[in-house]
Amino acid sequence: MIREKALSGLAGACILVVEDEFYLAAELKETLELAGGNVLGPCSHAGAVSQVLDRTIPDCAIVDINLGTGPSFDTAKNLLARGIPFVFLTGYDAASIPSQLAHVERFAKPVEIDLLLTAVKRLAGIADT
Repeated sequence: MIREKALSGLAGACILVVEDEFYLAAELKETLELAGGNVLGPCSHAGAVSQVLDRTIPDCAIVDINLGTGPSFDTAKNLLARGIPFVFLTGYDAASIPSQLAHVERFAKPVEIDLLLTAVKRLAGIADT
């Protein structure tokens, strides 16, 4: 369960969630909002991500590698090209990630939410208190 300390500190940070698994996406959205974040999405496919990015630039993103059709790195490359920091939240291991994205922090599913929130705070430029 989510610890009380984790449920703070995002103070209006804008976070894009890219996840196609409905329950996980809903849980991420709820957790990030309880922590004070403003969630864009969740987006379940690359087209939805592009539509969001055409309207808004998030502070950071949480990105699943597989959006139902197998591994794809189009969203990650799009975020990288736009200078938007992100982490992977995936069931894939590090060896599945192309070398140009190997520097991106990867969290394995199921994730310890405290660790993910700490990473999101860091990416959004929020000091962890």
